[in-house]
Amino acid sequence: MEKDTYKILNTIEKPDDLRRLKVEELPLLCKELRDDIIHELSVNPGHLASSLGVVELTVALHYVFRTPQDRIVWDVGHQAYGHKILTGRREAFCTNRKLHGIRPFPSPAESEYDTFTCGHASNSISAALGMAVAAKLTGEKRKVVAVIGDGAMSGGLAFEGLNNVSSTPNDMLIILNDNNMSIDRSVGGMKQYLTRLNTNETYNNVRYRISQWMTRKGILNERRRTGLIRFNNAMKAAISQQQNVFEGMNIRYFGPFDGHDVVELVSLLQRLKKMKGPKMLHLHTVKGKGYKPAEKNAQAWHAPGKFDVDTGERLVSDNTDQPPKFQDVFGHTLLELAKANKRIVGVTPAMPSGCSLNIMMKAMPSRAFDVGIAEGHAVTFSAGMAKDGMLPFCNIYSAFAQRAYDNIIHDAAILNLPLVLCLDRAGLVGEDGPTHHGAFDIPSLRTIPNITIASPMNEQELRHLMYTAQLPGMGVFVIRYPRGRGVCRDWRCPMQEIGVGTGRKLHEGSDIAVLSLGPIGNHVTQVIEELEKEGSTLSIAHYDMRFAKPLDENLLQEIASRFQRIVTIEDGSVAGGFGSAVMEWMSDHGHTPVIRRLGLPDHFIEHGKVSELQQLAGIDPASIKQTILSL
Repeated sequence: MEKDTYKILNTIEKPDDLRRLKVEELPLLCKELRDDIIHELSVNPGHLASSLGVVELTVALHYVFRTPQDRIVWDVGHQAYGHKILTGRREAFCTNRKLHGIRPFPSPAESEYDTFTCGHASNSISAALGMAVAAKLTGEKRKVVAVIGDGAMSGGLAFEGLNNVSSTPNDMLIILNDNNMSIDRSVGGMKQYLTRLNTNETYNNVRYRISQWMTRKGILNERRRTGLIRFNNAMKAAISQQQNVFEGMNIRYFGPFDGHDVVELVSLLQRLKKMKGPKMLHLHTVKGKGYKPAEKNAQAWHAPGKFDVDTGERLVSDNTDQPPKFQDVFGHTLLELAKANKRIVGVTPAMPSGCSLNIMMKAMPSRAFDVGIAEGHAVTFSAGMAKDGMLPFCNIYSAFAQRAYDNIIHDAAILNLPLVLCLDRAGLVGEDGPTHHGAFDIPSLRTIPNITIASPMNEQELRHLMYTAQLPGMGVFVIRYPRGRGVCRDWRCPMQEIGVGTGRKLHEGSDIAVLSLGPIGNHVTQVIEELEKEGSTLSIAHYDMRFAKPLDENLLQEIASRFQRIVTIEDGSVAGGFGSAVMEWMSDHGHTPVIRRLGLPDHFIEHGKVSELQQLAGIDPASIKQTILSL
């Protein structure tokens, strides 16, 4: 559909334009906004289904609230494409997720309408509460809304925020975008009546005035107010014959309502906007709403790539002659190991298809667990099983494992438990940008005792490391590997043990030693081959170190005795990473070679294709070649 056919959407540049519309015009705007998202993402891939599910909510929020003065805090930011389009970024939206283009998730660095970073889940309630309290302390007349959904309510931080919301004076509104979970249910006409009564403006004005009068007269102090709210909630629970967790925490609850009725949403939000105290609005929505293929299979259409809008055909390239994805090698290998070792179980926090644990889930449903968006719980749950005899393979995206740092130390490493932590998406991940790059796992984990950290150069090495990790006496064994495809088509090799802390020499040389960790070593192989074809006289030795901890001290001793020029290369933070570990070892053992460390620089790297970002970071083949020649 051509952009000039959008009668209403073409008149919207900022939310101020939206608020000039009549409420009767909003359903057509929602249709046009949804069509615009569908057509744009059909040629410029991104997160489709989640954004389609909140179109009406997005329009209603910007219609009712005075954004950006009022704060809308999005959770799991892949819901926010409609928000971006309505807040001055429609013309630039064709650059979404592209290098130097629109960011993949809301970011205050991009727009004043983006109130907080939201690449990871479950932080909206805590952040919004902080903003609400700040508004009270500074006297700012602003409203604060947290929009949480897409499973983010399973995250522990969401409940920590709710606990604080219930005990800290605030007027914030929490909107639960419930598209596939059962938080609460409506039963009978009385429940609907009570809900509508509680959102009635007259009722709430009277309720508020009475409470203010009772406070001025000294009848109602904070303790008595809390008791009155609890009594009110108890009466509602008794009449409706049900209770929910939110009212149990003294957060007024409204719903569930149809999240796709934009006119009703506007009416609800206008009434809730004027209420005092914390409130929860529960909406039922359909992920992928308005596009039949996405409604039928929201999981597949979460980020579908390019597709034909009319037929719903996903334009997937033929990958039959390409190496497999690392995640698929993990999934198939884990199933092989689990068939041979009855102690093995699989765990993932809400990413079974993303990390390919779904392969084991299908074959062994009783031994594979999706714990929801709860990375810390995933680790401690795994540690509990390990403590009593099981051998968990806990698969977490590297950037999400940051959320489980204390659990890794306190619940796994201190006890030296047999737990395999597989960090998928380690290193640069591409278009999802800085919230998703797996940059920090090596620096954060290598200082922890009782932890082994390994990274395979290819798919066969991944299989060998997974086999090694499940052998007796290994303790906490971390395996990091990247997003995407490797280099081996014949990856189904017999598995064999790799000695912990042992690397391998891949290429003999006498002038410069290049030490690589993980798949980035394939770039080194490419560079050496190029130099040899060009007739270079430079003699380069290449070592695949395999382990960031423990380091192969025998190899390092050999390298220190033979080379005065060393290059280390890793797809991870150069500050405190693998190269730093090599430098520490050299210094501790009295060696003083010239060492150049290549890796991700000490700043957050934007979004774009992995090849583009590697060039920015100086770890693409051309940059590696230039560094070697400069020595």
